[in-house]
Amino acid sequence: MSIYVGNLSYEVTPEDLSAAFAQYGSVKRVQLPTDRETGRVRGFAFVEMDTDAEETTAIDALDGAEWMGRNMKVNKAKPREDRGSSDGRRGSSNGGYSRRY
Repeated sequence: MSIYVGNLSYEVTPEDLSAAFAQYGSVKRVQLPTDRETGRVRGFAFVEMDTDAEETTAIDALDGAEWMGRNMKVNKAKPREDRGSSDGRRGSSNGGYSRRY
């Protein structure tokens, strides 16, 4: 399981998140996505902890809590959705098969 942490300050660091979640158990990994163009933190993160019980405790304690001037949104991360191909097409009318002549 992974924890989604949203509504974060743009000043947050992975070390800040690790310290906040370490109060509830052992933090295995912190992923803090940044914008490709600006390099700025995007305002959300993913945190993984050693056990599901630790993650549940952290979610219960931190969801809605004020931290760094913002109210965090903390819940179980949902699986990433498949957004289709990068060129914007979501399939073809021929069932995905290409014609060869």
